[in-house]
Formats: sequence, C-alpha cells, structure tokens
Amino acid sequence: MVAGNPYSKDELNRRMNGAVATLKTEFAGLRTGRASTALLDPVTVEAYGSPMPISQVGTVGAPEPRLLTVQVWDKNLAKAVDKAIRDAGLGLNPQLDGQLIRIPIPELSEERRRELAKLAHKYAEQARVAVRNVRRDGMEILKKAEKDHKIGQDEHHKLSEELQKLTDAHIHDIDQMLHAKEQEIMQV
Repeated sequence: MVAGNPYSKDELNRRMNGAVATLKTEFAGLRTGRASTALLDPVTVEAYGSPMPISQVGTVGAPEPRLLTVQVWDKNLAKAVDKAIRDAGLGLNPQLDGQLIRIPIPELSEERRRELAKLAHKYAEQARVAVRNVRRDGMEILKKAEKDHKIGQDEHHKLSEELQKLTDAHIHDIDQMLHAKEQEIMQV
C-alpha cells in the first residue's frame, strides 16, 4: 500500500462485519417459538426515573425451551417489568410471582411464521445493502486514489478484486444466516 492512500481493507472489513453483527442482533430478537433471552433485549423498563434494558433490572433466563424468566432484583420494579413486557408488542403474557416473572412462549401459527420469515428476509436485505454500500465507498476511494496518482491502474484493479471478494464473502455469510433463521422459524 502506498503512503497517503486512504484505502484500508481492514476498515472496510470492520464496517462489513458491523452490518453482519447488526443482522445477528436483529435475528436474535425474532421469535421462533423457542425461548431465547435475546427476545427481551429490546424491552426497556421505566426504572429510577429513566428507561433501562431489562438486563439492568433483573436476571433473564430460559430454564425451559418454552419459558423465559426474569428475576427482578428490586421487588418495587416487578410490576414495571411486567408492564414493559406486556407493552413491548411481542405477544407475550408474563405471569408475576413476587420478584419472579414467568413468561411462557406461545406456539407460533403458520401465518405468524410466514410473517417472521418475511421480516428475516427484510433484515437480511438491509444487511446486504449495508455491505454493498461499504463496497461502493471502497471503490470510490480507489477511483480517487488512482485519479490522484496515489496508486496505479494495476493496483486499483487488484484492490478492486480483493474488495469484491470481501463483499462476496460477507453476502454469503448473510445468506447462510438467513437460511438458518428461516429453518428455525419454519420448524414446527
């Protein structure tokens, strides 16, 4: 790499990995009919005058495949946690028992499974677009570097091919994650 060249494969790789990591987080929040503590990650509770994630007011667990529990540390917050879960739009019906909240995970209908699969596709497409945008940024950097005579035509071509291979690898990862999530969602 020539000194003064702003192109950084590591930086572009880091940004693409960020898109894949975001997709993993979004997939973790998609309900598949099995208990996953990640299901409650987006839920915030009004506690001590400010919104807080559930994980900061209690211990979230999945003791059984179809049951989540939240052991609330401060018994005064138990009702607030119960309300936050009900109001989160996840279709869950928590049962309050002192400081322990049991959350049974209902069976998914075929229609709901299809909706979740569509949502998974949407999340995957957003991740693909993010990866392609990083590729586009990298290509623009390379074009400008060649135009400014910081790299030669041969190096531009070589780095463009490397960037395309990096993009293809990340798109492949996204497609595999989508396939696995679809299998998980459609499993009856």
